[in-house]
Amino acid sequence: MSLKAQIKERTTAAMKSGDKVTVGSLRMLSAAITNREKEVRHELDDDEVREIAAKEVKKRTESIEAFDAAGRTELADKERAERAVLEPYAPAQLDDAAVEALIDEAFAATGASGPQDIGKVMGYVMGAAKGQVDGAAVQRIVKERLG
Repeated sequence: MSLKAQIKERTTAAMKSGDKVTVGSLRMLSAAITNREKEVRHELDDDEVREIAAKEVKKRTESIEAFDAAGRTELADKERAERAVLEPYAPAQLDDAAVEALIDEAFAATGASGPQDIGKVMGYVMGAAKGQVDGAAVQRIVKERLG
């Protein structure tokens, strides 16, 4: 069963059980998938659906940080609940050791030696990771290493 079909099935089950958070979260994900399909003019495969889900999870994470910083715990909790619904559809995130290994591999493959090579390393890592790492965290590590 495709990921889109699983999302639709889970949405239907959540509607029947009255789980408003799950219904709302999955409807937003379905809308994002539909919008992307209209942009690229083809039906998305499971990997592309996972990329969309990862973007939605990242949006929720950023919102949680902003709401926590502003002292809006009720809104942060709502975003946490939505993120929990969406996370099973996003690719599993790599642990810190795997990210470090991937960055090491990128340095070896690109021959990066200075700040001007950040783009080369980032492109390599993000292409190899395919949504399994947070770009901001990778960029911070790469900048530290390149000085």
